[in-house]
Amino acid sequence: MRQPGTTGDEPVAEPVQADGEAATARAVVDAHGRLTGWSEGARRLLGYREPEVTGRSATVLLADEPPVDTLRSLAGLRRWNGAVTLRHRDGRLVRVSLLAHRRERGSSGDGHGHEWLLVSPVARSRTELDEDSLLGWSLTQSPCTTALYDTRLRLLRANADMERVMGLTEAEMRGLRVSEIVLDAESDRTEHLMRRVLETGEREHLRSALQLTGDRWESLWSVTLAPVHDPDGMVQGVLLSAHNTTAEHVARQRLALVAEAGVRIGTTLDLTQTAQELADVAVGQLADFVTVDLLPDIEDDQELRAMTLPSPVMLRRVANQSVLPGCPEAVVELGTVAVYPNVSPAAEVLASGQPLIHEVTPTGVARWESQAPDRAERVRRFGFHSVLAVPMRARGITLGVATFTRHRSPEPFTEDDLLLGQEITARAALSIDNARRYTRERTTALTLQSSLLPQGHPRQPAVETASRYLPASAQAGVGGDWFDVIPLSGARVALVVGDVVGHGIQASASMGRLRATVRTLADVDLPPDELMTHLDDLVDRLSAEGEDAPGSVADIGATCLYAVYDPVSRRCCVARAGHPAPALLIPGSEPFLLDLPAGPPLGLGGLPFESTEIELPEGSLLALYTDGLVETRGRDIDQGVDDLLKTLARAGSSLESTCDEVLQALLPDRAADDVALLLARTKALDSGHVATWDVLPEPSEVARIRRSVIRQMQQWNLEEDAFVTELVVSELITNAIRYGEPPIQLRLILDRNLICEVSDSSSTAPHLRRALTYDEGGRGLLLVAQLSRRWGTRHARRGKTIWAEQALSTGDSGPAAM
Repeated sequence: MRQPGTTGDEPVAEPVQADGEAATARAVVDAHGRLTGWSEGARRLLGYREPEVTGRSATVLLADEPPVDTLRSLAGLRRWNGAVTLRHRDGRLVRVSLLAHRRERGSSGDGHGHEWLLVSPVARSRTELDEDSLLGWSLTQSPCTTALYDTRLRLLRANADMERVMGLTEAEMRGLRVSEIVLDAESDRTEHLMRRVLETGEREHLRSALQLTGDRWESLWSVTLAPVHDPDGMVQGVLLSAHNTTAEHVARQRLALVAEAGVRIGTTLDLTQTAQELADVAVGQLADFVTVDLLPDIEDDQELRAMTLPSPVMLRRVANQSVLPGCPEAVVELGTVAVYPNVSPAAEVLASGQPLIHEVTPTGVARWESQAPDRAERVRRFGFHSVLAVPMRARGITLGVATFTRHRSPEPFTEDDLLLGQEITARAALSIDNARRYTRERTTALTLQSSLLPQGHPRQPAVETASRYLPASAQAGVGGDWFDVIPLSGARVALVVGDVVGHGIQASASMGRLRATVRTLADVDLPPDELMTHLDDLVDRLSAEGEDAPGSVADIGATCLYAVYDPVSRRCCVARAGHPAPALLIPGSEPFLLDLPAGPPLGLGGLPFESTEIELPEGSLLALYTDGLVETRGRDIDQGVDDLLKTLARAGSSLESTCDEVLQALLPDRAADDVALLLARTKALDSGHVATWDVLPEPSEVARIRRSVIRQMQQWNLEEDAFVTELVVSELITNAIRYGEPPIQLRLILDRNLICEVSDSSSTAPHLRRALTYDEGGRGLLLVAQLSRRWGTRHARRGKTIWAEQALSTGDSGPAAM
């Protein structure tokens, strides 16, 4: 081919051939076109000595016309190869293959420039092996793209696939080292391994990423360097075999992303966090900016199934993520419901139910200008060019849409990206649906449980109380822990704490049934151990009834602790069924756990319960709790109990603040299990609030007792209530003398109300009945019931007590108010 500036008649000399390093003619040209480097091979080829050309313009060598155009065209390329005509020192024209590499800044003192390799065929030394024989051996050992190098690591032969990959012909590469064909760090490493192959005769393997141009084009290669042996076993060359693994690498990356999504998405049952996990996984590997938008009524399952897509589409932004810090691309704030025009990818995929790849064009952005100018501005500012939108569907319900966009990565989304986006979005949609269903069930269970727990503590004279209930974390679900404060007759109070093992609505419902049962049994005034026996029988019966119903109380199990405190005697009777023992802090001493018989959990049946009675000084602090307070993951129950006792030792006068301190010390993070805590500080009713009389079993005693009661009422400044009290006492004493057994005792207890109690040794309980017209008796208890707020009978281990509670006409009561 004739070059510009030549007539075709000038003699064109063949390049001078030489062995060794001189076979490669190398010239270095700086950014201004001046020659700054000159090899011995270049001197032999063109006849110039180095001092004659250094600093001169490279145009003196170029015979092409105009030479400036050649230099300018070279300056714009990273690498160039082709045939050029150069002028010899004596005026002859020399036709050579030119392979020019662009030098990076700092590689020479003159900034950007080029290094020229002026290549001519390499003469073969007589001492070298026969090339055809060596080629025959290499071809039999070549698995793929192949190049053969001699012992000086210079290329002898290259197959057609190597020519295709490198973009050079075999003639243009012949005589060059790897580092002269490809200028990157991997080439030096490759040559080092090739020398090792020559020395050891062993194969070497490496993975390499080749970048042949200045564009974003990379290919990943698996390279094998194998020694080539002659018939005598001597290493006479190196065979370079390369396999393009780019496709395999991309496939592995996609599989790795799918595996990563399976691990990272859906780690919790929190809907928002699950959506954010999808965005976090996809950013950087699949997209530059990811948004997750869900339908506003996602909590309503029936609404989702019956919903028709509105126009325009309304979506709530629940998650986004970007390769840029702070997600500057986002227009919609998290948690905000925004309008999506019908031309938006999100609206399109929700309408069709199918994913799509959308190429951002100026025409498309212009359509956004009128409907969403803020979004159009972000598209232009950040250079969005490709969008992948995938509908989020699970169990036949559309939940929302995940949108993946690219603005940093130049490659548009492909069909393979679409499949990958569908895969990870489907995983996220299923996890979000699970979280949605769990949230709905948890909200229902919390509402149920909240309605079943005490809404406040009633005022009563026995104890001052404070309580806390903490539901379990979202992962564990709502449990069945409960507590209660039940006023009893005689100014006494029952303190209850229990735990239904398990979580969910069934546990909450079971807890409600047990709490109602405990309140019913407490109203009968049973001793704690008998109450536990009746409660155990009830759970056992429920177990038998629900044998075939999963989730029944029998399947779950329960524990309970029941304590009754009497402020008059200051005695507390406690029984428990498999529940943790309460902590007690007596004024002036260190807190400790009450030593109580453990008792079996409820529902086992047939095993007895025992109660323990202890006298408590006024101001004693009882702490009743469930095991979730003291037993957590990573801390055993003994350590939890120690922490509880240490915290109670620092308790102040406020029970509310003490509750907060206990929870902060034992549960600084969200509880993994339900926690119920009930604190009670005991009070005492002194002799100024209690009056007691022993009654002889004689009818004449009724008059004496009535007079004594009137005097006591006068001392308490309750003259207005004395008449009613006199009638109630008279009827109860008369019944005890007539039907009871001695000893008989009358006790008046003054609190907010006036309590009248008559005790005897008989276990026979009176019954309220309606007397007939001509009956002479049977109206006493009816009179008591009409004059009292409430009345009842409680049985002791020996005898019974009939009591009546009378409302007072004064607002305040007690000796201090008289």
